[in-house]
Amino acid sequence: MTTLLRDVTATIDELWPFAGQEEWDNSGVISGASNHPVSSLLFAVDITDATVSEAVDGGFDALIAHHPLLLRGLSSVAEDRYKGELIARLIRGGCAAIGVHTNGDRVPTGTSASLALALGIVVERPIAPNDLGGGLGVIGYVVDQTLGEFARNIASKLPATAGGVRVSGEFARQIRSVSLCAGAGDALLAHENVAATDVYVTSDLRHHPASEFREQARLGNDTALIDISHWAAEWMWLETAASEFRLAHPDIAVAVSDINTDPWSFAVTQ
Repeated sequence: MTTLLRDVTATIDELWPFAGQEEWDNSGVISGASNHPVSSLLFAVDITDATVSEAVDGGFDALIAHHPLLLRGLSSVAEDRYKGELIARLIRGGCAAIGVHTNGDRVPTGTSASLALALGIVVERPIAPNDLGGGLGVIGYVVDQTLGEFARNIASKLPATAGGVRVSGEFARQIRSVSLCAGAGDALLAHENVAATDVYVTSDLRHHPASEFREQARLGNDTALIDISHWAAEWMWLETAASEFRLAHPDIAVAVSDINTDPWSFAVTQ
């Protein structure tokens, strides 16, 4: 029996319910007909020139990306604009595209839980729980170690990126409790569960939110910050997602892209 795109979408909805995504999100089918046959698919974090080429040239029938290509308003898919050009290439190549974004974050085995497991963090609960049994981010603990040792461990476990691992806090401070949010997690900086931990690990931290958080932390638990690559953090989830999908669809060949789609090429340290 041929598996169709609508069957793939139904399985995605069972594994990572679309109802669990954030209101502003746009997870779901990006391109492709519901009766499009799918015998192979590729997981990636981003839909870019490189991952589209990998999917099309590799003969994959579908590309499942964590980040939806069409997240914000779009007035044209003309091919002189990169989103239109990528969609056109996918359509011509017979490759459907699906986004699994915040619905993949908020399940118990989602992006944050997968990253925590890879980093040796024992997960206890979500930072902000939901009614799906998961939630945004995770709270857990590590065996007592210094902040510097923990940061070095993170660097050794993540794929290398130009930005590396940035830390705000004392290198020699002993840490145990950890809060973590894979992807951009500055929205959780004000959460009381984050402030109660020894260190918060996330991505895309900007100057003012990070500075204000650390200044306030002086008056409380002195929570440190570790800023890691957004792409690397969420790439760690892909194999978990692929494994879950393989169990649901053993008839479909499932692969994970190892293309680094972090936007930064190199860094000059001072």
